[in-house]
Amino acid sequence: MQPVKGIFFKLGAVFLFVTMFSMIKATSDHVPAGQAVFFRAAFAIPVILIWLTVQGELRNGFKVVSPSGHFWRGVIGTTAMACNFAALSLLPLPEVTAIGFAAPLLIVVFAIFMLNETVGIVRLSAVGVGLIGVVIIIEPRLTLFSSGPFSKSEAIGVALVLIGAAFAALAQIHIRKLVQFERTSAIVFFFSLTSTLLSLLTIPFGWVALDSTELVLLVLAGFLGGIGQIFLTTSYRFAPASVVAPFDYAAMIFALAIGYFIFDEVPTSQMLVGSSVVIAAGVFIILREAHLGLERGRARSLKSPQG
Repeated sequence: MQPVKGIFFKLGAVFLFVTMFSMIKATSDHVPAGQAVFFRAAFAIPVILIWLTVQGELRNGFKVVSPSGHFWRGVIGTTAMACNFAALSLLPLPEVTAIGFAAPLLIVVFAIFMLNETVGIVRLSAVGVGLIGVVIIIEPRLTLFSSGPFSKSEAIGVALVLIGAAFAALAQIHIRKLVQFERTSAIVFFFSLTSTLLSLLTIPFGWVALDSTELVLLVLAGFLGGIGQIFLTTSYRFAPASVVAPFDYAAMIFALAIGYFIFDEVPTSQMLVGSSVVIAAGVFIILREAHLGLERGRARSLKSPQG
């Protein structure tokens, strides 16, 4: 294990994903979410194919045990992506990023019902605290049925990000099942392929002609998304998940910087407080998972060969 390299690749992946989101946001006032999903997925495929070739995994990338499993993973993941892309035209980038941190909290809840995992009161309490942080962030936007300082479109944006977070959590649950019998290379490749094909179904709903700037930004978003996926996968080769996972929250720093300097988005103090609560709860859950994993490992090592 080389944890420094693992952290470097994880931070690189997070930065690339936030940059990708900023490029999508820059086009979001004109380009529909479904069309953005197409570029994000389709132009990641060449990058992934080159990576699989270099890794000697190209042939394995096309071998699957459960085609239906990959299809549903694609449907769930594409829905999450589309919701987040649509929300980018309605909310500031840092806010979309912060609300999206609800996904790791929801994974804990979904795992109880879908994977039959046992979750103690400590982790459930951390999830509850984290969700309170989400409520702190979104509270000013909840004006859908009442007058307030923010528009109804922003309330819709909050709803889209929350739906996206729920589907992102479901996608991670689905991946936990897939990795038991599918190769990572196949999961990565077929997600991009499925997302590309599904996004084409949105053409009748109004794709638009792109100018040269929009075309460049969307193509680059796809390339960066593919490179980010490679960096993310590579980070787990060099360091345990418990070491690199907390660096997901560096996305908030990158989003705040890009939002401020590129989009003139100034975060409110309430959003920053809520984000801090969500991040603290998320990091606590990660560290708690790592601690429980060590305890389970010690328990197994103490057992006799007969169990």
